[in-house]
Order: sequence, then structure tokens, then C-alpha cells
Amino acid sequence: MTVKYGAVTALDNVDIALEPGVVHGVIGPNGAGKSTFIDALSGRTKLSSGKVMLDGTDITARPVGWRRHSGISRSFQRTSVFGSMTVRAQLEMIAFQNKEPDLSGIVASLGLKDVLDRVCSEIAYGTQRSVDLAIALIGRPRVVLLDEPCAGLVADESVRMLQHVRDLCKERGVAVLLVEHDVDGVFRTCDQITVLNLGKVLASGEPAEVRKNADVVRAYLGSAA
Repeated sequence: MTVKYGAVTALDNVDIALEPGVVHGVIGPNGAGKSTFIDALSGRTKLSSGKVMLDGTDITARPVGWRRHSGISRSFQRTSVFGSMTVRAQLEMIAFQNKEPDLSGIVASLGLKDVLDRVCSEIAYGTQRSVDLAIALIGRPRVVLLDEPCAGLVADESVRMLQHVRDLCKERGVAVLLVEHDVDGVFRTCDQITVLNLGKVLASGEPAEVRKNADVVRAYLGSAA
């Protein structure tokens, strides 16, 4: 996929395959094209060239709503909860819209039972991020695109969030694309990692392979590798 904004190329011939039950991390420095990539997959950004395929079908021209109802969901860098609604009301509304058969299972998996009747604006920020993840999982999506789910979380909350991501991916057989600045968390959580730099794929493969890639170390990881 290629995405251009005038003379600026935000994504340059990026090709990634997502598979059921696999957490695929995307990392890279600021401006690498990570959020543009998620926006392109979810239908919020139009491609300049290339295709988005779902189960072998070209869905490039399909809008955001169609993709959500056809099994591609996403979260955002900022929480998307409705602050004036209770957690229960918000989750039940979205579950009704997306015909979720097991909302209680999602609630239990993310430890949200005790906050169901609290207004979203009054619960802790880390819990709001868990509500975001619950929203993304509603409707039994086949593909979940997570844009920095750990943004604003402290270290132990980040660890728990990424463990939830991995566990739910495996349990539900979901293909997960994880964009995250917590590099250690990405290497700990993901089965596959792609590194973007200036809109291009710098390297892609299993975590151990990517971590020792000389180009990745030089451009992004540095001495932290």
C-alpha cells in the first residue's frame, strides 16, 4: 500500500499479512507511518495505490462502517469512551449494534465487572483503556487494529494491557495489528514484528530476528537493543 499527501509519501509500498491468532507488532520512530497504516487498513485514509484484502477479497473501496461490520475493528491512541455513560450502557449499546454473543466473556476477560455501573469519566484511565479494548473486541472481529493501547499507562498497567491483548488474540483466534511505543512490550507480546521508517518497511520477521537486524538497530533501537 502507498499513501501520499501531496508531495509527501506517508506509506511507501508497505505490504503486511495478518493471520488469525497472531499478534503482529508495528514499530518505528515518530513519522514512520504507523498510524497512517492503521488508518488505511480501517478505511479512514484513502490509498494512493495498492489494495487492502480480506480473506482474498479486495475491500479497498469499502467504507469504515462496512469494514467494522465485516470483522475489522480498531482502537485509537486516545480513549473513545463516552464519558457520560456507564461502562455497562456503552458496552451493551455497541454489543447490540454488532450482535456480540458473549459480552459477559469480554467483560470477565478484561476485569471490568466491578466497574460496569460506573460512569466512564469517573473510572481510572487505565480502566478506560480496557473499555476501549473491550469495544474493539465486540462483534467477534477477525482483525483488530490497536493504535497505541498503552498510551498514557504506567509500566505495570502496560504489562497487563499487552498480556490481555495476547491472551485474547490466542483465545479468540483474532489477527491483531499492534502499533505501540512500548518497544520492550512489543517484543515481549508479538509473534511477528514489522519496523517502519520514513514510510517504508525496514525489516519484518520474528522478534529475535528483528531485534538483531543491523538496519533496525542503527535506525531505531540503538543501544537499547
